[in-house]
Amino acid sequence: MSTPQQTRTGDTPDVDRSDTVYRGWLKEAVRKVQADSNRSADTHLLRFPLPEMWGIDLYLKDESTHPTGSLKHRLARSLFLYGLCNGWIRPGRPVIEASSGSTAVSEAYFAKLIGVPFIAVMPRTTSAEKIRLIEFHGGRCHFVDDPRTMYEESARLAVETGGHYMDQFTYAERATDWRGNNNIAESIFRQLELERFPEPAWIVATAGTGGTSATIARYVHYMQHDTRICVADPENSCFFEGWTTGDPDVTCDCGSRIEGIGRPRMEPSFVPGAIDRMMKVPDAASVAAVRALERAIGRRAGGSTGTGLWSALKIIAEMVAEGRRGSVVTLLCDPGDRYLDKYYSDAWLAEQGLDIEPYTTAIASLLETGVWPGQVSSGRS
Repeated sequence: MSTPQQTRTGDTPDVDRSDTVYRGWLKEAVRKVQADSNRSADTHLLRFPLPEMWGIDLYLKDESTHPTGSLKHRLARSLFLYGLCNGWIRPGRPVIEASSGSTAVSEAYFAKLIGVPFIAVMPRTTSAEKIRLIEFHGGRCHFVDDPRTMYEESARLAVETGGHYMDQFTYAERATDWRGNNNIAESIFRQLELERFPEPAWIVATAGTGGTSATIARYVHYMQHDTRICVADPENSCFFEGWTTGDPDVTCDCGSRIEGIGRPRMEPSFVPGAIDRMMKVPDAASVAAVRALERAIGRRAGGSTGTGLWSALKIIAEMVAEGRRGSVVTLLCDPGDRYLDKYYSDAWLAEQGLDIEPYTTAIASLLETGVWPGQVSSGRS
């Protein structure tokens, strides 16, 4: 609304908030984050050994080789660039994130890189190794007893400190350039170019924010590939129920035991319409799968890798039964040394009441016979 004086004189209201010092800091911060990407080589695409007679290849995109050791390094880089270029991240003010671990490790790294404080809001049950890594990169851990309160507590801390709540669960899908720019999907397809089945029949992802599955699915649609996208969801997570029922308000009462994936609510970054299929994977199956992975290729991985691997093996069994040839890709999300006190601990399994034996037997039977066993038990002792 113009004032009478403005109307008479034709004055133009003009407020210039440009800040030369801030813009200089911003340019240097963006340069540092982009330089990190420029220094980083692509991650490997590993083969999981399957019988040659099946005519099926299984690959794991090994995201554990990033500087901060997980798939979340890509996400954290994208979130920092997004927050910087939107003017949300400011010098001297903390970045705050709600995270069960790996995203916080990666964000602590980038916060240190550009010289701002970092606070991770996380469940008290987060693995000791992830806490150590966050603190190693200069971050501070702020614990909550109820994982469902992480969002509100992060927002409260942002107001209290004058910092920026990064909010990966809202911005993950929009911060990542899904059309290309060496995102994870473009990298997978480029690495498959010389394989016998360069266009995978399926790519299996898991969902924490939903950003990775959204990026891969959008890229597949944009590039007009025939690849289908499956998302594997652990116990104590509502993504599967929200996707199958179409209810965006579905919730569950407790947090996921598979760190990094599974959420007690449908997160804004999860894009249900972009994916083709979902599976609900028992936690015991996830643990059995990561232990089978170690036996097969000598590599330990986190529980989220097992969730995706279990679903990938189920898809492969279907392909064998139908006589279809082709390739399947899933993700090795982070290294298993972060979870020696959990997924590689028989004492932890007993404490959680998880029996992995039926699932271990199922995987061994599949790899030996090519036949997916009949219905296995729930894995609860």
